[in-house]
Amino acid sequence: MDEIITNGVQKQEMVINMGPQHPSTHGVLRLEVVLDGEVVKKVTADIGYLHRCFEKHAEAMDDYSKVIPYTDRIDYVSAMNQEHGYVIAVEKLLDLEVPERVEYMRVILAELQRIASHLLGVGTFGLDLGAFTPFLYCFIEREKILKIFEKVSGARLLYNYMCIGGLMQDIPEDFKTDTREFVKTFRPKIQELNDLLSSNRIFIDRTANIGVLPAEVALNYAASGPMLRGSGVKWDLRRNDPYSIYDRFEFDIPVGKGEVGTVGDCWDRYIVRVREMEESLKIIEQALDQMPDEGDVKEAVPKRVRPAEGEVYVRTETPRGELGYYIISDKSASPFRVKARAPSFVNLSILPAISKGALIADLVAIVGSIDIVLGEVDR
Repeated sequence: MDEIITNGVQKQEMVINMGPQHPSTHGVLRLEVVLDGEVVKKVTADIGYLHRCFEKHAEAMDDYSKVIPYTDRIDYVSAMNQEHGYVIAVEKLLDLEVPERVEYMRVILAELQRIASHLLGVGTFGLDLGAFTPFLYCFIEREKILKIFEKVSGARLLYNYMCIGGLMQDIPEDFKTDTREFVKTFRPKIQELNDLLSSNRIFIDRTANIGVLPAEVALNYAASGPMLRGSGVKWDLRRNDPYSIYDRFEFDIPVGKGEVGTVGDCWDRYIVRVREMEESLKIIEQALDQMPDEGDVKEAVPKRVRPAEGEVYVRTETPRGELGYYIISDKSASPFRVKARAPSFVNLSILPAISKGALIADLVAIVGSIDIVLGEVDR
């Protein structure tokens, strides 16, 4: 403790640790918090407890395709999105054109994964603030998506399904039926979640005007995803810098508007994720309608991946923001250098700026509203 005398009154600052094993830090994250009573004076995020060593693992592989299982583990709750970005990057290096059916399948899986990820983020955020029932509701719906993924890939969390030039195998016959049924039943569930949590007076009191991130600060810190859009900045790579076939779909970009508090507060970041799930349903419906019924998903898969000498940077919009892969090829079968730009790592760096002056209980809400995944932070 450090003693401070202010206006003749003796005060003490206390340094406490939250984590690295703490439910409210959403993983093995240690927060060193300097407190004046219950007021946060300073918070420092101590990372590195879950180091994946992704980049060096990728460079040690003797084939570009063998990197894909490692991408799953960067953000293990949105593995399809991680795979999507990587295979697009390698395909760009190879100047490889992917069949239409594969593109549509990838988009559908990526949007289903976005919904599953947001359900986890929203559910655990409510749990952080004492709302247990929405957590159960979210996990019931997420389970339906995981069952679809299990039918498609045989796995529930880490899929290794997208491959360079295509997919590991074709979708099952009942995929379209199962997905349409999910879309149909899930849409009213979003309204149930809004009734249960979004407009709940206690939840609003715990999140409105808390952890306010002004748009200018968000841009200066290079925030992305719901973290940036929650501050009112309408930026989404699927619309502003389209990749794959996202330019073929009609959907909106939800942003924070300060409806119950200040633009860029915890509630705005939360509601952006809720509304993004609705937009993902629109994309999925359009993709299902447009997707060709015939086509070999392995037609463009190269027998051997050996790109020409060069480098590439590809960015995609994952549930947490901009995921970038920078790859250097030296003409060998192994990537010479691989670098992943993970959104959780960047977004977490904003924590000290938006936590100063908050109460210790509010710090829990702020961390939850960032929606970090420690595999991305430590890679």
